[in-house]
Amino acid sequence: MTNGWSMYIIALTALMIGGSFWLLLGNRTRPGDSEAKTGHVYDGIEEYDNPLPAWWLYLFVLTLVFAIGYLIAYPGLGSYPGLLGWSQTGQWQAEVDTAKARYEPVFAKYRNMPVEEVAKDPDARHMGQRIFANNCAQCHGSDAGGARGFPSLRDGDWLWGGSAEAIGASISGGRQGGMPPWGQVLGEEGINNAAHYALTLSGSLPAGPESAAGKAAFQSICASCHGAEGKGNPLLGAPNLTDNIWLYGSELETVKHGIRNGRMGKMPAFGGQLEADNIHLLTAYVLSLSDR
Repeated sequence: MTNGWSMYIIALTALMIGGSFWLLLGNRTRPGDSEAKTGHVYDGIEEYDNPLPAWWLYLFVLTLVFAIGYLIAYPGLGSYPGLLGWSQTGQWQAEVDTAKARYEPVFAKYRNMPVEEVAKDPDARHMGQRIFANNCAQCHGSDAGGARGFPSLRDGDWLWGGSAEAIGASISGGRQGGMPPWGQVLGEEGINNAAHYALTLSGSLPAGPESAAGKAAFQSICASCHGAEGKGNPLLGAPNLTDNIWLYGSELETVKHGIRNGRMGKMPAFGGQLEADNIHLLTAYVLSLSDR
C-alpha cells in the first residue's frame, strides 16, 4: 500500500468517526419548543422532533469509542499495523504451525513408507479420503466416480498412467490434456467415418461401411497419439479407445464433436498448496480406489 493511499484511508476513517461524534453530540438537545414536530404525518399520527433518548445516545457514543480503541490495537488505518501487531497472515501461520506440531507424529508414520504399503493401511486411507474430499471431490465427485469431462478414479483406466509415481506426478504437477480439432482437415464426412471407426474399436458400434472408410483417416491422423490399435498412450494422455470408457461420453454425436472441435482438459497442480505428506497420503488413497 502506498503512503498516499494509506493517508487517504486514515483521513477518511478519522473524518467518518469525527463526523459521527459531531452528529450525535449536536443532536443531544433541541432548543426551543419541546412540542415541535417534524412535519411527518402517518395516518393522522404526528412525529415530535425530540432528541434521542440518553441511553440510546450513549450507546452510539460507546460504539465510536470502541471503534477508536479497536483501530489503535488492530490494523485498520491504512498501513498502520496496530499496537498488538496482529495480522491475518500471522494468525494463519500460527495455526499452521500448531497443526504441524500436532500432526507431525501421524505423518511421520507414513512418510517413508512406499505408497503401495500406505494404500493398504485403513487409517492412512481415511486421512487420504479427507484430503480428497477437500481438494479433489469438486471435480472427481465425492466417491471419485468422476463425471462427464472428469475421469473416474475407480475404474483402473488412466490417461497418464495408474502407477503410484504417475498418480503422484499428476497430483503434484497437474496435467494438461489436449486433442487438436480435425474438422477442417477431415470435413463432415471424414469426421463421421472416423467417429464410427473409433466406436467400433470398443464395440460400441458394429463395423460397417462408414467405419471401414474411417480406418484410413484414423491410421493417418489419430494413430500418432492413440496408437495404431487405439490403445492410447499414457505419455501423451491419449485415452484408450478400446475399453469402452469414454471421458466425454460414447454417443456418436459426442465423439464427432470431439473430433471436429478438439478437447482441452486441465487438472490443476496441487504441489503448491498441499504439503508433501498430504500428497503422499492422497496418492495412496487414489491408488487404493482402483485396487479394490
